Amino acid sequence: MRDPQFWQKDGLTARALSPLSLLWRAGAGIRGLTTPARHPGCPVFCVGNFTVGGAGKTPTAVTLFNLLTALGRTPHFVSRGYGGSIIGPHRVDANSDRADQVGDEPLLLAEHGPVWISRERFLGAEMARADGADAIILDDGLQNPSVIKDCSFAVIDSHYGIGNGRVMPAGPMRESLESGLEKIRAIILIGDETPKFMENLRASIPVLRAHIEPQNAADFANKRVLAFAGIGRPAKFYNSLQQSGAQIVETRDFADHHPFSAQELTHLRMRAQTLGAALVTTQKDLMRLPSHSRDGISSLNIRLVFDAPDQLIQIVKTVLADG
Repeated sequence: MRDPQFWQKDGLTARALSPLSLLWRAGAGIRGLTTPARHPGCPVFCVGNFTVGGAGKTPTAVTLFNLLTALGRTPHFVSRGYGGSIIGPHRVDANSDRADQVGDEPLLLAEHGPVWISRERFLGAEMARADGADAIILDDGLQNPSVIKDCSFAVIDSHYGIGNGRVMPAGPMRESLESGLEKIRAIILIGDETPKFMENLRASIPVLRAHIEPQNAADFANKRVLAFAGIGRPAKFYNSLQQSGAQIVETRDFADHHPFSAQELTHLRMRAQTLGAALVTTQKDLMRLPSHSRDGISSLNIRLVFDAPDQLIQIVKTVLADG
């Protein structure tokens, strides 16, 4: 699924769908009132966003994991396991679990540390705590009311911002901006632009600027590539690949979390051979490919780099001290 074009502008279609947004907000409100909120007994750091689609939550969660580890903590990730069939709680095994079982993002996170998936997010947090976690990173849990968070970050793509600012289905927002801002400790803004909605942002909300940095850019310098992606906003991936020096001769977009078939992969390989190009995709997409189907397909590996890392360190240390 791709974001509808009208989500970018506050036009007639968006305004016409606004009454349906009230139903979405009412459903979220009822869920919040009827879901008991519990705390697992150790600091909970939530990495979420205000909108649907990719914003950079996964590299943010990895950065937070590395920071907590450096501070002497034993963090575990807790995820819903979107796209997977296992309800959980289940600890992800990167060697045996598949993306169709646990989701692509948990598999990617499992390359860095312990990951629990659970449709009931609190049960996953509870199992992580019982398994030795003394800090929990709740992946994509900003709108989940079942776990009490000690610190929540809203990750925002600086180019996309919040779209037209309207709640689904009139816009990309999962909740109103006002209610989202009330939940967070800071905004993590990825990219060089400044979204318009931030012009009137109150000064009490810290904004931590960061950017995506390719880790294996040298692998693609001056190389002809056919790039394909099944993520929310593939243009971000193509831009990063181009900045790495790759010569992108063709791109292929697929739906977010798309399960690639053997026929699709065969077609991609044949097309790449015709173009004299190498096949390159994202880390998440590579996770969704069966291990025996990954031969000849590379991924652009990325990490998140903060412009002023001390800002994040100070927030995390304060939360740990308070806990």
